[in-house]
Amino acid sequence: MGYNTLEHLIEIEAEAAALVNDARQEADRRVHDNEEKKRAAYNEQYKAEIQMQQTALEKEKDQVKKQYQSALDDYRREISGTNIDEKRFSELLNNYITNNYLTAKAAGKTNAQ
Repeated sequence: MGYNTLEHLIEIEAEAAALVNDARQEADRRVHDNEEKKRAAYNEQYKAEIQMQQTALEKEKDQVKKQYQSALDDYRREISGTNIDEKRFSELLNNYITNNYLTAKAAGKTNAQ
């Protein structure tokens, strides 16, 4: 093999190395681009899911508030027609407190003896 043949083989090897390097860089670029596209698609889908969940949550909160307000309104209507006998209530409360106090005192459970 002559000097020209050896030089030619070295040039071919250099070209092959350059081609392999270019191919590696192109593959890396494609992988990176694909990862970016996948990441962007995932983020878009994630944001859409968050928005859907947020909308469902707000709808559910509104429904619960309406149910609560309806139950409260029903309760208020129900008790608005009730007459309160304050004198009778006071008597019942006094009897209850007095009876409990006397029962506790008899059992020795009070400080005031």
